[in-house]
Amino acid sequence: MAALLGVLPILFGRLPVVWAGTSGGKLWLTTPAVALQQPLRIRLAEGCGFDSQEGVILTREGDTLRLFATLASGPDKTGECQQRGYLIVRDDRFASGTTAVNHLLRWVVEDEGESSGEPPPASVFQFRQTSDTTVTLYEGELPVLAYNFGPITNQKVPEKDPRRTRACYVHPVWGVDGEVLTDDFPRDHYHHHGIFWTWPHVVIGQEEFSLWEDRGALRQRFVRWLCQETHPGVAVLGVENAWDLNGQTMLTERVWFTVYARGKDDRVIDVDLFLQPRVPITLWGAEGKSYGGLTMRFRPPSEKEAWITVPDGLTKDDLYETRLPWADFTSHFGETDQLSGATIMVAPTHPDYPPTWLTRHYGPLCVGWPGVHSRTLEPPETVHLPYRLWIHRGSRTAEEIAPIYKAYTAGFECQLAEKPVVQKVSQ
Repeated sequence: MAALLGVLPILFGRLPVVWAGTSGGKLWLTTPAVALQQPLRIRLAEGCGFDSQEGVILTREGDTLRLFATLASGPDKTGECQQRGYLIVRDDRFASGTTAVNHLLRWVVEDEGESSGEPPPASVFQFRQTSDTTVTLYEGELPVLAYNFGPITNQKVPEKDPRRTRACYVHPVWGVDGEVLTDDFPRDHYHHHGIFWTWPHVVIGQEEFSLWEDRGALRQRFVRWLCQETHPGVAVLGVENAWDLNGQTMLTERVWFTVYARGKDDRVIDVDLFLQPRVPITLWGAEGKSYGGLTMRFRPPSEKEAWITVPDGLTKDDLYETRLPWADFTSHFGETDQLSGATIMVAPTHPDYPPTWLTRHYGPLCVGWPGVHSRTLEPPETVHLPYRLWIHRGSRTAEEIAPIYKAYTAGFECQLAEKPVVQKVSQ
């Protein structure tokens, strides 16, 4: 068997080679040291499994330092559920960044044994169906996010407005202190809904629709749950929706949320969107602005009390068609003077990385893909759009956010193989 059979980066950095396991039951995980400053989600190759029902142990090469990794489900390369197909690694000992960031760490990965000891304590997650249309994730007694799978009607929207009812989006999203960060059906834009993913231009055959403003008969419709899974320190929600046109599925949409336990001042959520067309579908964003794709609508008290930060620093003006790897929105969301906010981070494996954005101080951060230039999705291709949401307490400068993003992207250089990797694999 080849020495590096089954080399894997996390989050679909490359397509995996199928690995059927080794006789010794061991693997090697090689990580840039900086990557451990953020949660790691490492996908196992198909056919690679562990006997443990809960987790595995990582022992660092050359000493006795051990990490506990949780086994959890997540998306395969098409967005279908890969049961127990991920290692989730997080250890607060690395959060401070005291470990040298430019060298590799090598870990022996083994099934949890009798002598492995107990994993570190972690918060308990729970999914609750809080209405006929909504499932809410809690960490302990604090809500984290709510997924609205069923149609929700806002009575304040005029009856004849097609934007009066919407399904398949996330709202509310709560901050680390329980404050609501997102808005839903705001008066200035009824079609904005917490975290949502829609396009203003969708062409099927000779007909054009707008999922953004619900013009035409095309709608997002809930189909089934792919996963509702909780473990110590992590929760996974997977859902399949259809782009429905008069009862026919034009595109299968799979969305995954991997939610990590709250840190001292932050929370991390990975968001993976998969688009799998049944017929050729052409998409593009708003002319001159590029919005169309993943969007998060915040609810600041006013534009004057909203701060948007990008890699170049704090922005005074809104940005249009601007290529960015990340953007942050900070404001007052609770009833106190405490600031909080969230950064949307784009994975380096994202199509057309970095994509164009629209940022607006009145509330929305919009990742525009494919932007103002159209892209035709042809079956049987699957497009994967991966992101990370970093929710934080207080305001953060570009200099403070940059190392968080660096740790996130370094995770894509992690390698899982039968033998330790000697050098980094350039992306």
